Amino acid sequence: MNQSEIDQLKSLLTEPVNAVIVPHKNPDGDAMGSCLGLSHYLKAHGHNAVVIAPNDYPQFLKWIPGNDEVVIFEYNRMKALEIMEEADLIFTLDFNDLARTGEMENALKESSKTMVMIDHHQQPKDYAKFVYSDPEICSTSQMIYHFLEKLDDVSSISPQIATCLYVGIMTDTGSFRFASTTSTTHRVIADLIDKGANNSEIHINVYDNQSFNRLQLLGQALNNLKVIPEYHTAYIILSQDELNRYQFKKGDTEGVVNYALSVQGVKFALIFIEHRQEGIVKISLRSKCGFDVNQFARNHFNGGGHINAAGGRSNKSLEQTIEDFITILPKYKNDLKS
Repeated sequence: MNQSEIDQLKSLLTEPVNAVIVPHKNPDGDAMGSCLGLSHYLKAHGHNAVVIAPNDYPQFLKWIPGNDEVVIFEYNRMKALEIMEEADLIFTLDFNDLARTGEMENALKESSKTMVMIDHHQQPKDYAKFVYSDPEICSTSQMIYHFLEKLDDVSSISPQIATCLYVGIMTDTGSFRFASTTSTTHRVIADLIDKGANNSEIHINVYDNQSFNRLQLLGQALNNLKVIPEYHTAYIILSQDELNRYQFKKGDTEGVVNYALSVQGVKFALIFIEHRQEGIVKISLRSKCGFDVNQFARNHFNGGGHINAAGGRSNKSLEQTIEDFITILPKYKNDLKS
């Protein structure tokens, strides 16, 4: 985002505006943290701001300040469309392709409202008037902090904003352990703590409040873990029957793929999750040592993301998807060796 764009946005925000803030479908901690953080900031400056999420999200994110005012498009389509029609600005956070919003895609594509993209994924689409895109930054929540820096208004960060942004940064960096975590990230986190984010309480709310069924499902996932030593690869499979057995709820498999990546010698990890009703297999991919899972997901599983973290999907059966993956893997043997 260049200085001219920043000046134009500042000018637009000098008077009260109606703003809609949209995360991607199946929003995670970074998506909701960045959206709710920006929402608090805009409201504190006299603007009307509403977060419209394409669909529901995990229970462990519903304590975040401002959650009660989020409009869920899949449950309140008419209300959401009315709010979007009255908007002056639409902020799209933590995604850079309107296809990532599921059933909201058409409404956003047809909208004539001014759009602002703030995102850290690779290869952004050209749909927004104002674009702040930086794949080098660990999370969109950290980008919201830098966005406020660009507006010369970091001093306006309240405890509520600090809490939201901390959640997003913490979850998208694997509690600050991923390679994308930089010294700048730690300085931002330190300032958020100084501004009122209770780091211990946030961690407990997100990670230490698990249901019995979710832990049982984790046990099943670990029991299904497979390792392919010659390719430094590990993968986990969860079938629809296994999800049903442990009363799967949205978010229950969040982060499970990282257990596969933690196996000694593993550089590439995946989890394949069957969703029979949707007729797809959802895939999460993780890596270390520079193996590009973004490109792997784009090449083979209709997905994408970051170099070390990506997502994808397959329209084939769970068994056929795994078979295809095993067939593809030898092509990457040299990349996984290096």
